[in-house]
Amino acid sequence: MIVLKTERELKIMRDAGRVAATALKLAGAAVEPGVSTWEIDRVARRYIEGQGAKPTFLGYGGYPATACVSVNNVVIHGIPSKKKIVKEGDIVSIDVGATYEGFVGDNAYTFPCGKVGPEAQCLMDTTREALAAGIKAAVPGARLGDIGSAVQRYAEARGYSVVRDYVGHGVGARMHEDPSVPNYGTPGRGVRLLPGMTIAIEPMVNQG
Repeated sequence: MIVLKTERELKIMRDAGRVAATALKLAGAAVEPGVSTWEIDRVARRYIEGQGAKPTFLGYGGYPATACVSVNNVVIHGIPSKKKIVKEGDIVSIDVGATYEGFVGDNAYTFPCGKVGPEAQCLMDTTREALAAGIKAAVPGARLGDIGSAVQRYAEARGYSVVRDYVGHGVGARMHEDPSVPNYGTPGRGVRLLPGMTIAIEPMVNQG
């Protein structure tokens, strides 16, 4: 069931989103050669808890960390580890959520470790721009297929493919709510977007 949020709930979600976004920014700033993914995770956790919020992922389905820290060809859900050391040229995807006053903020970004090669940079740029295309399509009266189609068309036009096994999702009082938000679709198809809907658009793009 899709839950439409009230103005009060949307305000709280914006606050939760700001906590999650700052935690993500700080974790990304910690990405440098020689650091472990566990250390990156600790940066996010310290900030979230310091804001009086809770790390949403920690304990979710038994998950042992605050963030998912996925390096290079790991698509998502990389578990932070003291043994996983990032190195120059890696790309590091960090996904982090914060629960504040009962609502969830959820965001992710891929950060370069030092100087990355042109192929990696192009992949990151394309994914970021595909997200922008999806956000642009997310307007009241549009349909979910418009979002997925925008992401898919942008990525595929540049020679990339979208991940189909994992999708975005609704977000609110729970991290995963209806509806599912695929990164592919047909314009004009799917659930109609309404004011008060809150969704996480999560482009996952592969080379080839």
